Amino acid sequence: MHWISRLAVLAGVFFAFLTPDLQASGGSSTPRSGGSSSMPSAPRKTPEEQAVDHYNAGLKLRDKALAFQKEAAQATGEAGRAKLEKKAQQSFGKAISQFRTATGKDPRYYQAYSDLGFALRKTGDHSAALEAYDRAISLSPAYAPAIEYRAEAYLGLDRVEDAKNAYMALFPSDRGQADELLRAMKGWLEKRRVEPGTMTPDAVQEFSLWVAQRDELAGQTPSVSELQQRKW
Repeated sequence: MHWISRLAVLAGVFFAFLTPDLQASGGSSTPRSGGSSSMPSAPRKTPEEQAVDHYNAGLKLRDKALAFQKEAAQATGEAGRAKLEKKAQQSFGKAISQFRTATGKDPRYYQAYSDLGFALRKTGDHSAALEAYDRAISLSPAYAPAIEYRAEAYLGLDRVEDAKNAYMALFPSDRGQADELLRAMKGWLEKRRVEPGTMTPDAVQEFSLWVAQRDELAGQTPSVSELQQRKW
């Protein structure tokens, strides 16, 4: 029976060298519930990085809304057009929420303020859009997209003189944005010829002449990119 005693002694020595965790779990190497994991946790994003995520999400929703509006413009049936417009407005509303969150995370995110103004303007809230544009331009005075967007909001409020000033500021600095604004002005004129709004017919006609003059001058004035191409 001596061999049995020896086995018992050896077993006791082996068990004594086991760690307390292994003894308690019956020898399993699986960590107990609540124990620390060996896998490193993902680094937490900064508020600025979170702002970028929300901004990009807002851009996707904005583009989705614009796609719905484009479909609506091409729709033949009134019911289908109304359905697409509703989807567009819903997407713009979601984009507004994302842009607001982005500016809350990073109060100096001027691009987010600019696109917030764009989405607000597309929902018809021109006053709130102007506040967002003003904030964007106060943070980055030369940011051309915000200057152009704000000018379109001015048009929505029949503030044509402010829109004209914006065009004159854009024309020498960002021809592409200036051309975009001129197209918006032409669209505004078409609408106001049918729905005068707060403008008198004489005021609409005067603005129409101004737009025609600027359009002619733009056709005669090469842009910076065109001048650079000529050099090559």
